[in-house]
Amino acid sequence: MEKQYLSGFGNHFSSEARAGALPADQNSPQRVAHGLYAEQLSGSAFTAPRHHNLYTWLYRIRPSVMHKAFVPMKELTAKTFTKPQHFNPNQMRWNPLNSAESQDFVEGIRTVCGNGGGEEHRGIHVHLYSFNKAMGSRYFMSADGDFLMVPQRGSIQVKTELGIIDAEPGEIVLVPRGMRFQVNPLSSGNCTGYIGENFGSPFQLPELGPIGANGLAHRRHFLAPHAAFEDLEGKFELVGKFADELWSAELNHSPLDVVAWHGNYVPYKYDLRKFNTINTVSFDHPDPSIFTVLTSPSDTAGVANVDFAIFPPRWMVAEHTFRPPYFHRNCMSEYMGLIYGEYDAKTSGGFVPGGGSLHNVYAAHGPDAETFEKASATDLKPVRLSETMAFMFESRTPYRVTDYAMKKDFLQGDYQECWQGFKKGFK
Repeated sequence: MEKQYLSGFGNHFSSEARAGALPADQNSPQRVAHGLYAEQLSGSAFTAPRHHNLYTWLYRIRPSVMHKAFVPMKELTAKTFTKPQHFNPNQMRWNPLNSAESQDFVEGIRTVCGNGGGEEHRGIHVHLYSFNKAMGSRYFMSADGDFLMVPQRGSIQVKTELGIIDAEPGEIVLVPRGMRFQVNPLSSGNCTGYIGENFGSPFQLPELGPIGANGLAHRRHFLAPHAAFEDLEGKFELVGKFADELWSAELNHSPLDVVAWHGNYVPYKYDLRKFNTINTVSFDHPDPSIFTVLTSPSDTAGVANVDFAIFPPRWMVAEHTFRPPYFHRNCMSEYMGLIYGEYDAKTSGGFVPGGGSLHNVYAAHGPDAETFEKASATDLKPVRLSETMAFMFESRTPYRVTDYAMKKDFLQGDYQECWQGFKKGFK
């Protein structure tokens, strides 16, 4: 049966998997129906302004405090969530992460680059994932940041405290900071993709200004899950990420035992193919900010902690214009990934699905030499860019890279060569 979802970004939802489990009036009555426990999960300070206040009331079989002490997982931390340490001003590009090792979602994560951290409540870390087995009795939670997952190959099922979300390449899933969840494969072979772990203010829809009411991502296309619970007993493990380190705690039950809930601090998914692209119908380029799906604002108006932008299928019709992305140097730092297809600024190869690139603060970038020659000579008829989906995590702060990101079989050492063939045309 097709899954049903609750629709609307930032809305206050309510859902129950057992009739009568939601209290009619009070959040925490003296006795909750069905012998459940009332518990609040807060995504913001209690005193945050109403339009920024994030919380969800959970009505669960056991309180979430019911686990044994956390113990450090130093070996798994060193393999997965390694801390970005090295600043590098060079343009960098990576091959896809595709491990043949049998591993679950947590074991298959590798950190590439990032800035800030959970202790600072700012910045983002960019991780890749590659896994091929279910998490079984293991569950995960990041106390550091929200997990924005971008599947690139293979469909995944994200089981959360609030319900279940299925996603395929072309869709994204966000699990809020502090929420417990599992990620399992829904297809054979390796599931690969990207994760943006946002430590700053929660993602929100960007303001539209003169675009008006109907452009970019629409709030009704963001889908939250209906309540679904696991009433399982036995030996289970909760892996928690605290201050960039993993810790393990033993439980005697599944932590996904929420029977009913209401609130606005929820996991959600969004289909990037529903993005209403805005573009030029005359000449020149609008700024790439028109492709912003979600933004995490900073304390400086108009300057993002992180923007999540996409470059989806669209028509190119600009007249008398060099149509690929222009040559550029930016005060923001840009990590790019490719979900499928070909990116129109890199048509000579190297930037492939599952791979990534980093153009750090003021690192010059733009189309490669081959793309420049083609675009400079082509007949400017309307062209449809189809079957393509690239994305960008753009941040105000320079990215540092991990030791893993500098590995020779992962980092493309010849990336700068794609710009060395430009001819001198000036006379």
